[in-house]
Amino acid sequence: MTYFASGHGACPGCGLAIAVRNVLDALEGKCFVANSTGCLEIISSQYERSAWGVPYIHSLFENAGAVAAGIELALKALKRTDEGKVVVFAGDGATADIGIGTLSGMMDRNHDVIYICLDNEAYQNTGNQQSGLTPMGSNTTTTPAGAIMLGKTGRKKDMISIAVAHGLPYVASASVAFHADIRRKVKKAAEIEGAKYIQIHTPCVTGWGIDGKQTITSAKLAYETALYPIVEFENGELTRVRKIKERKPVEEYLKIQRRFRHLFKHPRGQEIINLIQKIADENAKKYNLDL
Repeated sequence: MTYFASGHGACPGCGLAIAVRNVLDALEGKCFVANSTGCLEIISSQYERSAWGVPYIHSLFENAGAVAAGIELALKALKRTDEGKVVVFAGDGATADIGIGTLSGMMDRNHDVIYICLDNEAYQNTGNQQSGLTPMGSNTTTTPAGAIMLGKTGRKKDMISIAVAHGLPYVASASVAFHADIRRKVKKAAEIEGAKYIQIHTPCVTGWGIDGKQTITSAKLAYETALYPIVEFENGELTRVRKIKERKPVEEYLKIQRRFRHLFKHPRGQEIINLIQKIADENAKKYNLDL
């Protein structure tokens, strides 16, 4: 059975669609989905053209965590928890910015919900604006690269650490470059009682300025440069890390994306690239990523 049907409105190569299909397949469709406003909602839930083969609720940008908590409590009250897990699909903006309050409340109360952050690193549905998870140096419509400003300043918000700090029983990062890993983590999360947070790196073809055929390549390079560590926490303890056999310089990841091309032309571009490399090096050290 297809739980997320083809024929939706996503761009060819869209990372969101890849992630969603893997999550739903891992759960064998036994779930109730709350989906915040964003790309996924737009491409999948048009009137009379829904791609969803599971119970689906479109929530507002800011309240997916609260809606999911309500669904979970309703299922308990109706004694229907055996019918499936409650799952949130929300973008990085809805997770790290607009919806972080209701997400924090859901985590704090430890609702039995699997929260999936689809991290394409900007508000892509509305034209590539900066979010809290936009990486340093990225050119967005609200952090435009020019003579003075070289894209996003500051680091990407560490939502993994924020989730761990809430005392969740399970927190993990994943990437569309590794489908089996996504499915394993979702299945594991489904077996654990309480709030779970999984952040999946999902390249955006238009926002990142890549070809649809480069989605998996881009995601894999993010991992291979240590800019996107793939890790797993249980009850606050780091339990598993996807090691990097031969770490690559960040330039290999940056140069294939239009959102970073100014860094290779501007006189100060190398300075920003060096700072991005420093972030990757710190990630590698923090999580002991190198083999």
